[in-house]
Amino acid sequence: MALWVESQTGIELRSNFTEDDLQVVIRAVYRHVLGNAHIDDGERLTSAESMLRNGDINVRQFVEAVGLSDLYRKKFFERSSQYRFIELNFKHFLGRAPRDQAELSEHVQRYNAEGYEADILSYTGSDEYSQSFGENVAPYARMTQTQTGMKNSAFNRAFALFRGDATSDASGKARLISAVGANQAMKISAPAKGSGASNSRGKRFRLEVVSPGQGARFRRANATYVVSYSQLQSRMRSIQRQGGSIASISEVA
Repeated sequence: MALWVESQTGIELRSNFTEDDLQVVIRAVYRHVLGNAHIDDGERLTSAESMLRNGDINVRQFVEAVGLSDLYRKKFFERSSQYRFIELNFKHFLGRAPRDQAELSEHVQRYNAEGYEADILSYTGSDEYSQSFGENVAPYARMTQTQTGMKNSAFNRAFALFRGDATSDASGKARLISAVGANQAMKISAPAKGSGASNSRGKRFRLEVVSPGQGARFRRANATYVVSYSQLQSRMRSIQRQGGSIASISEVA
């Protein structure tokens, strides 16, 4: 069983889509935006799905519909602390963890001044969302990919936010508030006992790396490293110094 999150890739709804293509994208949006939560047929946004099918809205607007729905509000807003809700919004809509206290405070202030809808739309309507997913790509976990100039602390926070069981987003307790507020690094640790994973220190890990200059939206790793647990952090830092990006980290079987 893998101990680490592996990066996903974007699923795009193309202009000549079939019904099967549509359902793949719809499932990808529900899975990511709702944090892997199971949804019953009666909870599906059938009206928004029909509008997407008919071309009345695009994937980004479908994501917005999910975020503004009573279902999303009930699962995350009503059951979470304010900071946890913001953490989850970054995860669900931008595919990353919040970078610093300023980002958290910005969303607290926007919600207090403008309300729920304005805050949700501030993620999906941002330049970052457009540059990362465009109009027709379902959001996905993207901050597990390192970027030039990105600190290891931000990379580690992504693992803290994205790792875990499929039901982990149901927790209403903020995971990053202390580390982000104090600008502290978070240690990448093995899953808790009972999660099905064993201690990581005797393991080896495969790093899939994208070298500088690979600019396509959906990049393929062009270098692979296998390292021990003790070498993991130093190898990550070395890759970043050379301008590379880590596409995924997985346990070697």
